Amino acid sequence: MSPPVVSIVTIFFNAVRFLEDAVASVLAQTYERWELLLVDDGSTDGSAEIGRAFAARHLDRVRYLEHHDHANRGMSASRNLGIRHGRGDLVALLDADDVWEPEKLTRQVALLEAHPEVDLVYGAPLYWFSWTGDAAAVGRDWSPDLPVPAGTVATPPELALASYPLGSGSAPCPSDLLFRRSLVDRLGGFEEAFHGIYALYEDQAFLAKVYLNARVLVSGERWLRYRQHADSCVSVVNSGGHYHTLRRFFLEWLSDYVQAHDVRDVRVRVALRRALRAVRQPTVSRFETQGRMFVARVLRLGNRIAHVLIVPLLSRMLPLSRPDDPPRVGRVRFGDLRRLQPVSREFGYDRGLPIDRHYIARFLAARADDIHGRVIEIGDDAYTRRFGGARVARHDVLHVEPVPGATFVGDLACADHLPSDAFDCVILTQTLHLIYDVRAALATVHRILKPGGRLLATAPGISQISDDQWRTYWCWSFTIRSLRQLLTETFPKGEVVVEAYGNVLAAIAFLHGLAAEELGSDELAYRDPAYELLITAHARKAGGP
Repeated sequence: MSPPVVSIVTIFFNAVRFLEDAVASVLAQTYERWELLLVDDGSTDGSAEIGRAFAARHLDRVRYLEHHDHANRGMSASRNLGIRHGRGDLVALLDADDVWEPEKLTRQVALLEAHPEVDLVYGAPLYWFSWTGDAAAVGRDWSPDLPVPAGTVATPPELALASYPLGSGSAPCPSDLLFRRSLVDRLGGFEEAFHGIYALYEDQAFLAKVYLNARVLVSGERWLRYRQHADSCVSVVNSGGHYHTLRRFFLEWLSDYVQAHDVRDVRVRVALRRALRAVRQPTVSRFETQGRMFVARVLRLGNRIAHVLIVPLLSRMLPLSRPDDPPRVGRVRFGDLRRLQPVSREFGYDRGLPIDRHYIARFLAARADDIHGRVIEIGDDAYTRRFGGARVARHDVLHVEPVPGATFVGDLACADHLPSDAFDCVILTQTLHLIYDVRAALATVHRILKPGGRLLATAPGISQISDDQWRTYWCWSFTIRSLRQLLTETFPKGEVVVEAYGNVLAAIAFLHGLAAEELGSDELAYRDPAYELLITAHARKAGGP
């Protein structure tokens, strides 16, 4: 029996910079039974001519396709056009800015033939930064962790729950997929509603259908170089500030799909409800926040008047207990807080400024002079810009995923690609609790700091656990003693200062998801050593000025 034919669908729109590299990686495949369908989505930059030239040179294997009137119909419509014209039993996708390794098709076809029960296979791509040849990009290439162990044949709905956007695991790249043509016929292809800015989720919509209906083989092999650049769909959409809107559009589409196809798995429905609740959470307007602050001030003023004028008068008339005395058993008034569910599961973001963020800002403001020179921050550079200002010569950002604005990508616990003795300051807020190997992460921080460089870190003490994708990463809560001991294993003992913010009222309010605006400044400022809500740490590397 002859090996199956693979129909390779490469869609492109104004891809003149990269299209030839993508096609060259197809021509270099060790697997021989393939056809390439180059689908032009209305290009205007000359890439159409490149596609037609390849088709003319390889008449037996390469075809050029376009929409009627050379229209721009979007990624999903273009993928569907290519698949409809394909003649193979298997389909592979290759976006015009990505590059395959030569063994890609050989290995993937062999895996599908060895697993006839599987409809789709993908591997562990390389997030490819070094293609530019720039010195700053060398060492930034990385591969994400798989959502399930390598070699797993995942049955529905395992990957739906484990992978982004319902789970925390990395989603596969379209260019890494090989699947059976019968799967497309069964599921109806790519969803063409995901057009324009909504194209960010076009592959996720297709994969969601796959995860809920088919078996998928997840391999740990690397077959794809996933090119990272500022003009990619992900970068353009994210930099436009549309991410929240697009995520909601996708989740509502997925909710409709689950309902229409009678997906009854309780885990899927619960995960979907949780995700929808997060994106549908009404935002608090500036006027609502100011109104709440005004009401809180009036109530606090009323309390002070009562204590100053009325309580002393009554205390002379009645044997009242002192204000600080605890209420008698059975007389505690819980009010709005007598509930089994918190007021908010969003840490207070939906009501104003979270209490821990209020404390983080106070800590960084007090240490603002340490934020200077070359600074690296985890997640984004918001605090660097806010508290460093003109003192900062260069902003760097480390993120675990290749998001816009990240200059380094990877896990702090295994970040050999970060340069040693390079940074004057590391801002490490609310991150250590998500890293299992905290010692390794702190060793990295110490290594990358210049002699005399400063670490400014915060970590949760008393806290709810997040209800988002980071929940599965949440490993620790800290105390002053535990964080001090960890830091002094790496930094000089005399150069480590660890403190805590919080009191019983602030802790109760934070656990309920109340905002800082709902407490008074004196209530927030009071520190009770028995209630370590937020742990802060300042550490200095030996040497330097």
